[in-house]
Formats: sequence, C-alpha cells, structure tokens
Amino acid sequence: MRVVVAGGHGQIAVLLERRLAAAGDEAVGLVRSRDHVAELEELGAQAAVVDLETAGVEEVAAVLDRADAVVFAAGAGPGSGAERKETVDRDGAILLADAAERAGVRRYVMVSATGVEDADPDSDDIFQIYLRAKAAADDDLRSRDLDWTIVRPGRLTDEPGTGLVRLGASVERSDVPREDVAAVLQRVLGSPHTVGQVLVLAGGDDPVDQAVAAASTSPGQGQ
Repeated sequence: MRVVVAGGHGQIAVLLERRLAAAGDEAVGLVRSRDHVAELEELGAQAAVVDLETAGVEEVAAVLDRADAVVFAAGAGPGSGAERKETVDRDGAILLADAAERAGVRRYVMVSATGVEDADPDSDDIFQIYLRAKAAADDDLRSRDLDWTIVRPGRLTDEPGTGLVRLGASVERSDVPREDVAAVLQRVLGSPHTVGQVLVLAGGDDPVDQAVAAASTSPGQGQ
C-alpha cells in the first residue's frame, strides 16, 4: 500500500511513516522543507516537498499519483496564530481532499481532535479557533464521496505507547500517547469497515487491533 501523509515531519506522521515502512508499505511524507527529506528517508519513507499553504490542487494531486490512501496529519502547531489554524488545519485538509479526488485516491484518513463538536462559534480564543478549523475540515470531508475515516484523539502525550486504547463513536476522553495514535491510524488504513466513521480515540484497556476491529459508529454519524 502506498500512503501519502500530509504533515510528514510532524510527530504523529513520523511515527506512522516508520510503522508503514517497517510493515513493507510505501510511506510518502509531504514536508515543507528540503531539510526534512533526509530524516524521512532514514525512517524508510519517501519525502515530497510540498507546502500545503501555497500549493495548488494540481501540484498536490501529482504527488498523490499511484497512492492508495492519504492521511492528513498536518497542523499549524502550538504557538501559531489564528490565521495559520485556518490555512493549515482547515484549508490544508480541504486541499488534500480536493487533490485526492483529482488523483482518484478514495481512501482518506483524517487526524482530527476531540472537542471539535463543542467549539465556541464566537470565541477569539486561539484554541477555539483551532477547534473550529478542525470542525470545518471534518465537515468538508464528511460531505465528499470519498472512503473517509476521521480519528479524533484526546490530548496527545509523548509517553511511550501502551498498545492499549479506547476507540469508538463515543468514548470517555483521556490522554493518549502519539505512538498509540500512529498505531491506530496504521490499523484503520487497512480496515474497510471504518470507512464513513468518526472515531474518538483515548487511552484505555483494549489492544489496538481489537479496538479497531470492534469500532462501530452510532446511527447517523457515518455517511
């Protein structure tokens, strides 16, 4: 499987790319800087220099040629302002979906966030702006005729992965290691039954494979 990961130098993306490469899949990370190419290649992944804030649909679609799936794991990151929450977290995700449609890539896995459904529509708080941007990206993806899955992790940590999670349409929120998020994304990519689902991810007691296999959506939440 050839998987293109937007935000290819991000923490979750790097963990996912390493896992994909170790499993014999082709991982291609979209990175903004040529300085990151060598690092991805050391992981066994490929790198394509594409800035989602300036690229057009055709440029991104060209990189998606021969891809079986795309993963949106990009983010403006802590310390970024309101404008970049919109140009990266919202518009970047929409651009990737436009490019996937243009390139004929149906499988799209979105890394979203818990709490997007509760975003304050009027607040100028930067975190609320971030949540609104993620919500808009999720809504756009759900409106498309793509084989999408949206994964909404809880608060991310750099603790070692446990391989144990909770995953479903509605689970109690809690922290989750980035390593476990990457493990879930890898499993979701190969799980057709997760298509059309919005899945909340938290630390828990279920092995990743078991959690993904059992994941189901509540009525009205899927396509």
